[in-house]
Amino acid sequence: MANAPTKPTTPVKKESSSASGMFASLTIPICLIVSTCIFIFILGDASHFKGGDVEHGNPADIFGTVHKGGVIVPMIMGFLLMVIVFSIERFVVIGKASGTGSVDSFVRKIQSSLNAGNIAAAAAECDKQKGSVANVIKSALKKYGEMEAEPNLDVDQKTLAIQKDIEEATALEMPMLEQNLTIIATLVSIGTLTGLLGTVIGMIGAFSTLAAAGAPNPSELSAHISEALINTALGISTSAISIIMYNVFTSKIDKLTYAIDETGFSIVQTFASSHKNANRA
Repeated sequence: MANAPTKPTTPVKKESSSASGMFASLTIPICLIVSTCIFIFILGDASHFKGGDVEHGNPADIFGTVHKGGVIVPMIMGFLLMVIVFSIERFVVIGKASGTGSVDSFVRKIQSSLNAGNIAAAAAECDKQKGSVANVIKSALKKYGEMEAEPNLDVDQKTLAIQKDIEEATALEMPMLEQNLTIIATLVSIGTLTGLLGTVIGMIGAFSTLAAAGAPNPSELSAHISEALINTALGISTSAISIIMYNVFTSKIDKLTYAIDETGFSIVQTFASSHKNANRA
C-alpha cells in the first residue's frame, strides 16, 4: 500500500532521466564542434592579425591572441560552453522543482495547515505550488489520509508507513535534481588539466626553440610562451566557473532537501501526536 502513490510517477521519472541523458549526449559533441568553429572562423579570421597573416603574423587584438594559444584552445572553449549550457539547464530544472512560489513560504503554509488539522488545505497548497517539493509532500499527505482510514495498524506502524512514503517519493525526485551535476563537477578537474596540457605543449615548443642551433628566434619563442599562458588562463577560468556553478546548484538542492525533510517531519509528528492523543482520550 505504501508503494501506491509512487507508481504513477515512476514512468515520468524514467522518461525525464532518459531525456536528460539524451540532452547530455548531444550537448557535449555540439559544444566541441561549436568551439572549434569559433576558433577557426572567428578567432582565426585574418582581420585579427597584423598584415592578415594568421600563421606568422602577430595578433592585432584579443581574439588573435587567444587563437595563438594553439589546438588545445578550442577544447577548453568547448568545456566552457558545456559549463554554460549545463548551468542553464540546471537552473531551469531546479527552478521547476522549486515550484511556482517561494519554497519557504510554501513550507510555512503547509505547517500552518497541519497545525490547524486541515489536510485538505495542505493538499490544495501542493497543487498550487507544484514542483518536486510539492510532489513529495502531496504524496505524504495522500498516505496520511490512507493511514487514517486503515484499521489494522497501530499508530507507530502508520507513522512508519508515512515516513517510508516520504523517503520513497524523495528518492524518486532527487535523481532528477542531481542529474548532470557530475558533468559540471568533472569539468572542474578537466578544465585545469587540459589547461596544464596546453601549458606543457607551449613550454615544450619554447624550450625546443631555445635548444635550436644558433640564436633563438624571439618571435617564435614568445609565441610558444604565449600559447602556454593562454591555455593556463582559459583552463583556470573554466574550472573556476565550474566550481562556482556546482556549489550554487548543490546549495539549491540542499535547500529543497531541507524543505522536504522539515515538512515531512511536521506531517509525521502531526499524525503521531493527533492519533496518540485520540487513543488516550
